[in-house]
Amino acid sequence: MPWTPWSVGLGLVLVALASWAGTAAVLRLLIAWQIFDEPNDRSSHTQAKPRGGGLAVVAVMLTAWIAVALVERSYEVGFWFVLSGALLLAAISWADDVRPRPASLRFGVQVAAVALGLSMLQSTEMVFQGLLPLSLDRALTALLWLWFINLFNFMDGIDGLAAVETIAVSGGLAAIFALVVQSPFGAFLAAVPAAAALGFLPWNWAPSRIFLGDVGSVPLGYLLGGALIGAAASGFWAAALILPLYYLSDASLTLARRALRGEKVWRAHREHFYQRAVQRGFSHAEVVGRIAGCNALLVALALFAAFAPLGRTWIFLGLALLAVAGLLVMLAREAPPAARGDRRIRPD
Repeated sequence: MPWTPWSVGLGLVLVALASWAGTAAVLRLLIAWQIFDEPNDRSSHTQAKPRGGGLAVVAVMLTAWIAVALVERSYEVGFWFVLSGALLLAAISWADDVRPRPASLRFGVQVAAVALGLSMLQSTEMVFQGLLPLSLDRALTALLWLWFINLFNFMDGIDGLAAVETIAVSGGLAAIFALVVQSPFGAFLAAVPAAAALGFLPWNWAPSRIFLGDVGSVPLGYLLGGALIGAAASGFWAAALILPLYYLSDASLTLARRALRGEKVWRAHREHFYQRAVQRGFSHAEVVGRIAGCNALLVALALFAAFAPLGRTWIFLGLALLAVAGLLVMLAREAPPAARGDRRIRPD
């Protein structure tokens, strides 16, 4: 089929509407099945809410991709392996949402999914731009992919955050396909997660009515991580670093800080920068709004880096680092306006 801006736009609108309607249906099912995320001392919410909205989001994304692949008769093995990996992760994550499963089992499935996903890369596509031998390139790529899957799950802690990050990363990659690569078809594929997240966002924006759950955040981390790896292997390594830079920085710095204190880093906690801002009295919407503003700047810098000659991409990466550093300082130290009073304990 001909891919024009109109057909791309219409397709993405349909994806967003399907996600919105699917989330509404899943919400009713989760309430009927009594699958709730109960608050505890490490939570950033105070009320039990249904978790598992990712059932709709992931189902809509995979359906859209499969439908387009069948229409375009695109049967590349790597594409189907990546989708298979996402299905594996969705299955084990949904089982974990219903009843906790051993961490070793969940991690084993993640390793299998990443191994499947790496098949999307040709031997000539080097994620580290040829600086490493192929075997080491793939080994480090696998480790980074595993880390991204888990950090995306760790960072899904307040209303709207995971959806906003998905929109930024997916939308940024779609903009590169549309404006730099000039491929409307590629732009559509890249934008599908953003459209699905946009449909989910009204249900998840503060005060949220439903959470993604692991069934949403884990496959999303896998699929977005795979898309970023593909972008890096295609030469857009700076953009692939810039787009998720807030998530990478918040999660990695928090993990490092806890590891240096000798804490068990795999345990749930409330020490991420965004969580600390909420604890000081900012609402979920205020925190996510600041992160969304920074992400908008990161998308612009990623686009500039994608257009720039190789020697100048470091300029935009440096600016992105400064922007994220400023955001982290703001989240860690900015005081809420006194007019709001003390809202450390409040309904969400």
